[in-house]
Amino acid sequence: MTDVRLAVHHVTEYTYEASVEWAYHAACLAPRDTSWQKVSGWRLTIDPLPDGWGVDGLELDAAELARHLRRDPWGNRHLSFGHARVHEKLVVDSRFFAELSARPAPEPGRGPAWEAVAASLRYRAGRTLQEADEFALASTYAAPDATLAAYARRAFSPGRTLAAGGLSLMHQIHTDLRYLPESTTVATRAIDALAQRSGVCQDFAHVFIAACRSLGLAARYVSGYLLTRPAEGAPRLVGADASHAWAELWCPEQGWLALDPTNAVPAGLDHVTLAWGRDYADVAPLRGVLRGGGVATLSVGVSVEPVTEA
Repeated sequence: MTDVRLAVHHVTEYTYEASVEWAYHAACLAPRDTSWQKVSGWRLTIDPLPDGWGVDGLELDAAELARHLRRDPWGNRHLSFGHARVHEKLVVDSRFFAELSARPAPEPGRGPAWEAVAASLRYRAGRTLQEADEFALASTYAAPDATLAAYARRAFSPGRTLAAGGLSLMHQIHTDLRYLPESTTVATRAIDALAQRSGVCQDFAHVFIAACRSLGLAARYVSGYLLTRPAEGAPRLVGADASHAWAELWCPEQGWLALDPTNAVPAGLDHVTLAWGRDYADVAPLRGVLRGGGVATLSVGVSVEPVTEA
């Protein structure tokens, strides 16, 4: 049964100081269906229309848009597009509906000790590979480190269940790191965010993931959105009005535990999933290379609103 239906609108606008002569972009903005999320009505508008896309000035229909999408190893759909014409602005507008159902709450008392899970993820000859294996390995922004391992052990004490340790680490990061916009960049690594004790949702997620990997556990990065206006009386989560990120920790008995260290809550009906990967580098919403342009001014707007049935 659907618990909530949300309308999501994400607009990214680049205004360039000088004319752009040539540009090539990659986007990860196609929302994905999951066992708890059903997506409908996804529309993507790009202005100016990319080279080779339909009739200039017209929006692509769903069938034509699907022709330009490709799937990565984790099932996310990516889009590549380019412009060989001169332009001074780029606007990428994504809209869709998400029907969310409640996920099972993490059960801290259920499951094996974290050490047993880490041991099960170690490579050994003849072992069948599993989905979680690659998420226990280093990635660009979330690499294992001795300092991160020591930090993680504050939450993962000896013999503690994996789920209990994950919940504790989520709260620990929320307490220790200050949410401070512009204190980091998209290229900040987990170890650096931990050292300065500040960052944004991306950094909170990277610290969680890298800390878990430093103990041999598997964790992945999730990009998405938060409900912009919560129900009356409910707190407004940090990170609304922009794209958001959280982490998922692999627990054999409970599956992927979705934990949001920025807000110290398990991901729930306020969290809309866009994509997941090893870290931000796998699922950046929009990135590109261009010739010309000078200094670019970036504006991002996100709204996630409940849909009221007539």
